[in-house]
Amino acid sequence: MQQESNRLHAAEHAEQITSFIRRDIEMHLRQMERHVEKLDAQAFAVVGADAELKRCYERLISVRGIARTSALHILGELVILAADMTARQWVAHAGLDPRAFDSGTSIHKPARISRRGNHYLRAALYMPALVAARRDPNVKAFYDKLVAKGKTKMQALVAVMRKLLHAIHGMLRSDTNFAGEKFFAMKA
Repeated sequence: MQQESNRLHAAEHAEQITSFIRRDIEMHLRQMERHVEKLDAQAFAVVGADAELKRCYERLISVRGIARTSALHILGELVILAADMTARQWVAHAGLDPRAFDSGTSIHKPARISRRGNHYLRAALYMPALVAARRDPNVKAFYDKLVAKGKTKMQALVAVMRKLLHAIHGMLRSDTNFAGEKFFAMKA
């Protein structure tokens, strides 16, 4: 859809664009929007029909920052994982685990996330982590603490994503809703 939107934008700024091409792109965009709506409806029907998926979905939306669409994306990436995986394995699967980058004996770069894992899961966690870092007081305190320690905003946000994935793992295993005080205990 983004590619078609970009194509429409480029076509509108081209000097010799025909109305036929513009209408064709707009029609294709509307068609894709309808398909996405149908797929969303089917996904919610599948989640609503399965008690286990519905339970997991409700746990996910208890996190401030994870709403309907984000919960579906995250759930879709997590349900395929083995039931006995640990939270650390989930983090590694998402590619959010820190890896040292060394080149021989001369170059020792600081550790960064590996990005070797599931980029769809990383992408699905990005916006919820960003919203949670702004709206949930405990998550915001964790984020602010990292920034105060000298981490960049993106490093702090990735740390929130990683910790949020740990929290989701715990919530689904213990069948409890999100508890901000368990995520990060703020000092009184």
